[in-house]
Amino acid sequence: MRKYIDCWQIRNRVLAKLLFIGLNRKTTFHYHLGPLENPMSPRTASPPQAIEEKNASVALPKRAAVDVRMYGRRLAGGGNPLVVHFHGGAFVAGDLDSGSTVARMLAEAGAVVVSLAYPLAPQNPFPDGVEAGYDVLEWAYKNRVKLAGQGARVFLAGEEAGGNIAAAVAVMSRDRGHPPLTGQILLSPMLDPCVGTASLRNAMANATSCKWSEGWQQYLRCPMDAEHPYAVPGISRRLADIPPTLVLSGPDDPLRDEARAYAERLRAAGIVVSYSVLPNAQNWPEALTLPVDGECACGVAVKQQFRSFFEATAKPAQPDVPAGAVKGRAKAGSRDRPDDGRPGSS
Repeated sequence: MRKYIDCWQIRNRVLAKLLFIGLNRKTTFHYHLGPLENPMSPRTASPPQAIEEKNASVALPKRAAVDVRMYGRRLAGGGNPLVVHFHGGAFVAGDLDSGSTVARMLAEAGAVVVSLAYPLAPQNPFPDGVEAGYDVLEWAYKNRVKLAGQGARVFLAGEEAGGNIAAAVAVMSRDRGHPPLTGQILLSPMLDPCVGTASLRNAMANATSCKWSEGWQQYLRCPMDAEHPYAVPGISRRLADIPPTLVLSGPDDPLRDEARAYAERLRAAGIVVSYSVLPNAQNWPEALTLPVDGECACGVAVKQQFRSFFEATAKPAQPDVPAGAVKGRAKAGSRDRPDDGRPGSS
């Protein structure tokens, strides 16, 4: 008889590991989801528009340079949306190539995109990826006119683990008071280290392990990290002043429930949120990391969501806030932070 481990057992195993101080990052699992159908078929008759792409390296003041890939170009008539994008990969995998599907759709929706190869666990666990993402965000904001034109509005975006990091950088930007953000776009965000939601259990019913549980184990340094809002923005106790948010998921998406839960918490905190389950978004989030030749089945709907969000958040540019004018800048590894994720935090 085939060995069966349901996701509640996987969840309990993850929690037990997080409660054990000597978290072993060398543990490996093998999982199988069965053959993956091509989620991007059928394709439309017309190919997508050509998007200008350019690889570069961004020098950061306090850490190693980060490789980026820029999509789209500045328009002469005005500023494009400028999006800092984070790829998926369960915190331990992914690169600029695997992030190209979402980055291109953002660019085809009218944005200039800076997609970054943030440092990955286990070699670079939390908070390295978040801090690198924040540094690239500051760089993009400083160069927004050069990158996307006068009046460019700055957004964050990410899929799966990249959605987690985008959401964390949004919280960090709010806490540090700079740079101002116009919005964030989260596709199948990976937000729950307990990996025990109904949608994930249903999707993983016949699996003997779970890549998301492994990813969380490799990403978090110790049990206390699971309570940190920069590591797990889904548990943040203070969500006021987060920018308007677009959350997308698919009907068979294992991360659908945690995406919806975060959207509901943001809405309860008074944040403008748009949450949609797209019927054609099959096999998300894996489908978002697969290379695509031509238009994907979900592409039209996804890009329309992007365009509508960019239009809905259009407003006069906010005045610049000097980074040095903000006191109490929080560090991701510090216990003394504006939002510590605990009851009673302001």
